[in-house]
Amino acid sequence: MRTFLSCLAATALVAAAPVPATRKCDQVDDYFGTKVADPYRWLEDDNAPETKAWVAAQNQATFAHLAAIPQRKAILERLRALQDYEKYSAPRKEGKNYFYSYNSGLQNQAVVYVTPDPAKAGKVLLDPNGLSKEGTMALAGMSPSPDGRLVAYAVAAAGSDWKTWKVRDVATGRDLPDELQWTKFANVAWNRKGTGFFYVAYAAPGQGEALKGVTKSPKVRFHAMGTPQADDTLVYERPDQPEWYLSPDVSDDGRWLTIHISKGDAPEQSVLLKDLRKPGAKMTPFLDRFDARYSPVGNKGDVFYFKTDKGAPRGRLVAIRAGHPDPKEWTELIPQAAGTDVLQNVSLVGGRFVATWMRDAHTAITFHSLKGARLGELALPGVGSASGFRGRIGDREAFYTYTSFNTPPAVYRYDFATGASTVLHAPKVAFDPAAYVVTQVFYPSKDGTKIPMFLVHRKGLVLDGTNPTLLYGYGGFDVSLTPSFSAPRVAWLEMGGVYAQPSLRGGGEYGKAWHDAGRLAHKQNVFDDFIAAGEWLIANRYTSTPRLAINGGSNGGLLVGACLTQRPDLWGAAVPEVGVMDMLRFHKFTVGWGWKGDYGSSETPEGFRTLIAYSPLHTIKAGAVYPPTLILTSDHDDRVVPAHSHKFTATLQAAQAGPAPILTRIATNAGHGAGKPTAKVLEEKADVYAFLVEALKVK
Repeated sequence: MRTFLSCLAATALVAAAPVPATRKCDQVDDYFGTKVADPYRWLEDDNAPETKAWVAAQNQATFAHLAAIPQRKAILERLRALQDYEKYSAPRKEGKNYFYSYNSGLQNQAVVYVTPDPAKAGKVLLDPNGLSKEGTMALAGMSPSPDGRLVAYAVAAAGSDWKTWKVRDVATGRDLPDELQWTKFANVAWNRKGTGFFYVAYAAPGQGEALKGVTKSPKVRFHAMGTPQADDTLVYERPDQPEWYLSPDVSDDGRWLTIHISKGDAPEQSVLLKDLRKPGAKMTPFLDRFDARYSPVGNKGDVFYFKTDKGAPRGRLVAIRAGHPDPKEWTELIPQAAGTDVLQNVSLVGGRFVATWMRDAHTAITFHSLKGARLGELALPGVGSASGFRGRIGDREAFYTYTSFNTPPAVYRYDFATGASTVLHAPKVAFDPAAYVVTQVFYPSKDGTKIPMFLVHRKGLVLDGTNPTLLYGYGGFDVSLTPSFSAPRVAWLEMGGVYAQPSLRGGGEYGKAWHDAGRLAHKQNVFDDFIAAGEWLIANRYTSTPRLAINGGSNGGLLVGACLTQRPDLWGAAVPEVGVMDMLRFHKFTVGWGWKGDYGSSETPEGFRTLIAYSPLHTIKAGAVYPPTLILTSDHDDRVVPAHSHKFTATLQAAQAGPAPILTRIATNAGHGAGKPTAKVLEEKADVYAFLVEALKVK
């Protein structure tokens, strides 16, 4: 550590490498009488030679700039050393087999193993590392058959959301002829006999449209093993509702097929039901009002258990009999908690319900009888995040993973008979967790709302306003940011950095009301919460503007872009990643239309007025002084298409009146983030930290 830190001497800001001027066009759009220029519209065509030349020129300037930062090499070496530790997933049991993933340390992709004993090492079942030279072919989904003999698995190329499903025989390790193309998002659901499975299919995209064309109108189909995809049976479609997401599931007893429906990413859902024992039966409405969330937990016969926020904005567990959807006929088993706890998840395993709660943005686990009576609480190692407990009602054991900011993910086995948890896998990372402090504070936002925030730093931190600080956020889509371990983040802490993670409105940390307070017309609350976090860190002497950087990805990239344009004076650096930057056109690409539930849409006058007020692309001011900014995107991102970042980059570069660099790093053969090879992850993180070391003058 001493050598690593000593080489990170203070550095002056490297002069920005010259970036090419970006051509402007005369595109102007009319939104309800308001003219809005879009001079870089041509960058939306990712296949155009001019766009490809622009990407190459931008990357050349960016990588030249980053290569000139002397600390980058040492940072990358330290990141590799920290990342080189064993990583296990919690096992999943089907039949007599346990399936788990394992990465020995620096493998580009985790490998799937199968074993008859979870305490013993298994044999390799699926190794995606051999599928591509650069490790860019990733495992994107896996579903063993109920008897554990077969495994349906999906692969995705270069981080794309598109998946190709294949089936492997567990005993022989060989693939069967079955192959399904043009699927995305939903997993597959096997029938009880393992003779086939339900899946979601989309029409094949047109030439050149796979990574940017709008994806709508899913169909649920059934694939019978040993038959070509062209012969698959259509189970359900709604051509009159192209913006519905469909997700099939089969109950553990094999009797019921359910299809869960959502209108894009809006929180309200609908549930359809089909009795698979009855040949020719149709999908029938069950909970079909789109009036709440309905997360399936399990069933006993024709009684279904759902976690829902219907009548309980922080969640409750209810029992609903098929054919009796009226809430007056429901039986409440686990009520909404008193106080602020949120019921995050419920599993039906080991003859009981296992409830996972969100308690001020960290996890608590409780056990309940099948009638809902509380049986006790699981003692977790600390303030962190726990997940798992998947299985079947008759299982005698379950597995879960626990992690925190200074605790790498450890896998535990829980014995339902004894109530004992034993460590199955506890990784060893080359750092001293006792050297760091984790605290949680609550600070007031602009409107007085108390926002929780985790702070992580080395012991003995001096509050003199000079500490380099990385403020990370998301704030949207009911996503909760909870304590988690990141080996690369340790390198930031070793450099004397502070890591700050607030629980912004728009997330799910306090239930439906917290989410609603940060979406649609209330989205500005999210930015106010993040700005208030930065002001609090400065006021309490953790840092100061020249030492404060902001970072976030996807919706968090939107967050960083909006806060950068609203308060450029507050930040010492900004790193938005794969962000939604053009809020007037996000719905015109791939699955962007699905985000209307959180953002609204420029297709309506009220939606346009809300979005134009904070859209990062449209709130850049020509002649303003912006801090050093590194904008990250990927050429194969078909979730948030790279045009968002390209147009934001070109506009910000043209507007910049100050001396700080405005750079963009465009990863090749990479997507939105999922499945990115370890080597690419570490190279990218080294570039980000090197950029911050330079921008914040880190010693």
